Amino acid sequence: MWNILGEGPLASPDDWSSGLGAGPWGQGADTATGLEWQERALCAQTDPEAFFPEKGGSTREAKRVCTSCEVRAECLEYALAHDERFGIWGGLSERERRKLKRRAI
Repeated sequence: MWNILGEGPLASPDDWSSGLGAGPWGQGADTATGLEWQERALCAQTDPEAFFPEKGGSTREAKRVCTSCEVRAECLEYALAHDERFGIWGGLSERERRKLKRRAI
């Protein structure tokens, strides 16, 4: 488990689905696979384009939403476990997640 944010225990990646079609907006959310956190994500209530900005685009708005999201830790955990390469997940960009993974190893 990554548990990077130091918050409570998280679901094991073994409990998650393959991640195909599952994003931070609850697409493919399934309580049987441990993805029910996506239904509580604040990004589900905002513009998805903010979480997948064009190259060089601002990530500020997405990160601001993530800051107050109750499932931020689960989202980041999911992105790290599934090697998400695009978008803002758990308040971090793909570059920030790569750096975090390198430090954790």
